[in-house]
Amino acid sequence: MTRVSKETIKDLLSVYFIMGSNNTAGDPLTVIEQALKGGATLFQFREKGEGALKAGDQKAFARQVQSLCKQFNVPFIINDDVELALALDADGVHIGQDDDKAADVRARIGDKILGVSAHTLEEVVKAEKDGADYIGAGPVYPTETKRDTKAVQGVSLIQELRRQGIGIPVVGIGGITAENCAPVIEAGADGISVISAISKAADPKAAAEAFSKKVQAAKQSAHS
Repeated sequence: MTRVSKETIKDLLSVYFIMGSNNTAGDPLTVIEQALKGGATLFQFREKGEGALKAGDQKAFARQVQSLCKQFNVPFIINDDVELALALDADGVHIGQDDDKAADVRARIGDKILGVSAHTLEEVVKAEKDGADYIGAGPVYPTETKRDTKAVQGVSLIQELRRQGIGIPVVGIGGITAENCAPVIEAGADGISVISAISKAADPKAAAEAFSKKVQAAKQSAHS
């Protein structure tokens, strides 16, 4: 396996759906399937927080989600858990600043996709140097899903990266909806990542479709 190209990563980040079994009141597999049908381009398995599945149950659920992602040809990324990612041969891992060091994770996962959450220019530069394929920048807007998040920073970090000529693929995260996603792309992000705007939508497929349309339109106008 060779590292995924920067251009491919930029496309994959367009509509990056993140979810665990406890992020929806509905049937989680149905919600994920609907989101994939609606145009989610990348999926991150994030089983955390109140009501999250533990050990064996978590692994069994992850396998089911992974096979759904395979059906739709969407890469399956695991949040934080390198052991689980290796056990399932997932497509990649996403880590935060408080998790394992990016360079160590890169050494363990080989050419799999590596994403790193970053909140400052220094963190982005270090992540890229340590082998990250993309960074998650945020929180862009206030968010309910992650209780322990850093201060909301809007699109300032994304704009700063692009001003500095830093070309690593970037996905915006935090409180993003179909109504407010265009400015994130216009600031220079390659995509948006969402949890509840799809997982808690009455119609997850329609929600994913709406994101897909808005992101593609914003990308086209940014490049025209």
